[in-house]
Amino acid sequence: MNQRGLKVWTWMLAAGTVTVLVAAFAPASAGEPSLKLVQTIELVGKAGKLDHLFVDVTNQRLFLANKVNNTLDIVDLKAGKLIKQVTGQGGAQGVVYAPDLDRVFVALGTGGFCNIFSGKDYQLVKTVKFADDADNVRYDPIAKRVYVAHAESLLGVIDATNYEILADIKLPGPAEAFQLQPAAKRLYLNAPSSAEVVVIDTEKNTIVNRHKIKSAGMNYTIALDEANKRMFIGCRKEPMVVVMDLESGKEITSVAIPGDNDDLFYDVKRKRLYASCGEGFIAVINQIDADNYKLHEKIATVKDAKTSFYDAETSRLYLACPRPKDKKGPEIRVYQAN
Repeated sequence: MNQRGLKVWTWMLAAGTVTVLVAAFAPASAGEPSLKLVQTIELVGKAGKLDHLFVDVTNQRLFLANKVNNTLDIVDLKAGKLIKQVTGQGGAQGVVYAPDLDRVFVALGTGGFCNIFSGKDYQLVKTVKFADDADNVRYDPIAKRVYVAHAESLLGVIDATNYEILADIKLPGPAEAFQLQPAAKRLYLNAPSSAEVVVIDTEKNTIVNRHKIKSAGMNYTIALDEANKRMFIGCRKEPMVVVMDLESGKEITSVAIPGDNDDLFYDVKRKRLYASCGEGFIAVINQIDADNYKLHEKIATVKDAKTSFYDAETSRLYLACPRPKDKKGPEIRVYQAN
């Protein structure tokens, strides 16, 4: 090969290497969905709306508050099948798993109970009684506390190690979804009746701020982007996701979404939001930068499939779908993020 031929070959090789590198790190093409359905897991139960779910990543388990069936459902994700239903969970609504304690906390809408189960054999360990209508539940692994929103506009605080009620924080109205910022000792909670986000100091168990939502109402869901100091609020009245400054509560912008949103997650890796909506869609919102957002895609699901859980470690979204007419039970649809 002469010198000129060698130069051409070297240039082609370099160009090919660049092409391979670009292809390897390029985002999914415009033709690919943001979320690809990779698995459907059949459950057992009545027709009707399901409630919240939670994934135990280490042991590959999914816990579902099967509200219409009055059961806590446990799914083996590796085997892709339902392995147990714990009965007697009247109006099960919220569920969270504490991996360091191997305990499952289930909030019941009927009676206001929070049932605590062993993660080993699913036996009942303790029942904590609140006023009524226990709903959303979250776990703080640093303080080892469990938070339960319940009737009479209260937020109960449980010591996750001995199950004592440490506090019952009075709220300005009935609570919906809330998120914890454990390192900062903050909790951000939706109060739809007054269209505001309540900020709670989790060390003192007191309200330290209240951020009014001006552009929408019925704020039911919430997600946090701590790096950019942003808070995302899913609203059902004039359905949209409102973007707020995490510290000041200033509204930055908003993005319209389908109706009846009941869960919202921020994908840090892909800079996206996933909103599961009972109208029959998963809305995918791209974060262009901290202040700019765009609805990228609406993925069709089924009516009333509005609760979900996003596992950042595996980049999978789990959607709870009510029982179709032609099947024996509801199902979990598993989506892989691209």
